[in-house]
Amino acid sequence: MDTIFLDGAQLTIDQVIAVAYGAPGAPEIRLTAAASQRVMRAAQAVQQLIDDGVVAYGITTGFGAFKDRIIPPAEVAQLQRNIVMSHAVGVGAPFDRATTRAILLIRANTLARGHSGVRLATLELLLELLNRGVHPVIPQKGSLGASGDLAPLAHMALVLIGLGEAEVDSAVLTGAAALAVRGLTPATLVAKEGLALTNGTAVMAALGTLEAWRARALSRVADIAGSLSLEALHGTPLAFDARIHALRPFPRQINCAAYLRELLAGSEFTRHADPTNVQDAYTLRCIPQVHGAVRDAIAYARWAMEIELNSVTDNPLIFIDETTSAIEVLSGGNFHGEPLAIAMDYLGMAMAELGNIAERRLMRLTDEASNAHVLPAFLTQHGGLNSGFMITQYTAAALATENKVLAHPASVDTIPTSANVEDHVSMGVTAGLKLRQINDNVERILAIELLAAAQGIDFRRQQVGAAAQLGQGTRHAYALIRTHAPFIEEDSILYPFIEAVRRLVADGSLVNVVNHHVADTWRL
Repeated sequence: MDTIFLDGAQLTIDQVIAVAYGAPGAPEIRLTAAASQRVMRAAQAVQQLIDDGVVAYGITTGFGAFKDRIIPPAEVAQLQRNIVMSHAVGVGAPFDRATTRAILLIRANTLARGHSGVRLATLELLLELLNRGVHPVIPQKGSLGASGDLAPLAHMALVLIGLGEAEVDSAVLTGAAALAVRGLTPATLVAKEGLALTNGTAVMAALGTLEAWRARALSRVADIAGSLSLEALHGTPLAFDARIHALRPFPRQINCAAYLRELLAGSEFTRHADPTNVQDAYTLRCIPQVHGAVRDAIAYARWAMEIELNSVTDNPLIFIDETTSAIEVLSGGNFHGEPLAIAMDYLGMAMAELGNIAERRLMRLTDEASNAHVLPAFLTQHGGLNSGFMITQYTAAALATENKVLAHPASVDTIPTSANVEDHVSMGVTAGLKLRQINDNVERILAIELLAAAQGIDFRRQQVGAAAQLGQGTRHAYALIRTHAPFIEEDSILYPFIEAVRRLVADGSLVNVVNHHVADTWRL
């Protein structure tokens, strides 16, 4: 993927991920020839409107509650500079580099559709921020998710005009200095450009895209962790039988059960049919039903984000009749983030559930009464003197509880702004930030479960023999964990091992090593 060509209609989640986490210029971002032509035509249309004395929102009028204030032609350029400066009121910690790069890419793709009225040179400067590694410092807080992500996008736009701050090679510079270091010249905004740059859903779309992609990876990890826990607890895979799931044909439940069967195939740690112990607790038996439902939420979020990546979300929009060349400016509400906010809230609730069930499996691993003494109390041989994994469950419980608070949907809230003109908002960025924190917590819960499950496997080996084989997938997960974290014979400092396993989860190493040996049935 050496070059990505933007046309406003074909940007994919995989491309966003490649740009967000890639180095500047790798891949390089360019416009298609057709997109360039559309952009130039729309910019010419804006100028024609001004020349003709047409009154158009945000071009020759003020913004928001000032929509009825007419701006004379001589001041339209100042109007666009003013909106960028006045709207740059974000607060809090800045977004990380990956999110910032995703924001820039998504905004550029929106403008490439040719309905926003920016000049080609302005859009190409935005692309050069990506290509040359000029990353605006964008505070995370301040967007209501309607009228778009005004405050954070204004911080992005500041750098284009040589103001604000940007990170270049890990150094934070003024906007002007950052551009100069990379051989770029600040833009002088003209009619419609300031509004087009700041009005839209690029921030919440970036958050949703990155976190939906991350959630899919975490769902795979959860399947692996649940399978390894089942083996440590001497559980049975009979509940994953394809015939059961065919009778409740949720497709991702079916696919999850198939993946679990792949992971556990050939395991000598699981329990065969036993008339004295026919079924496991819900946290083991119902993994396909719970994890499958989470997969549904992930798929929905990805569907919403894929649409949004290729949508035009600013206001007003420029339309040019292909036959008559007549220009029409239409005001609408594509900047309203409700579809994204609801999708991210839904996904946040689902991911919180993924953390909940993982924490309950961890409890079963550490509580000898719950696991029928298959494993020693708190996964330590000499309990009392040693606390073993006792407090790891506390940490997981704390994270799961925090997720329950964070799972309260942001999209059900609203607060009027702009003198009650903008009287319903989505809180989309809030939903995205909550989702990110939930995913952070789930990542850590799963790391703790994996570490504890590996500890449980080592105790089970004492029962089944050193030569006993784990499942064809779980054996590779276990081996990778053991290269980074040892069996804990007596109390020691555990947090470095938790972090080591978390990194295996976060960077994809765990899933990659497992899926090299099993068929991945995850289907969108």
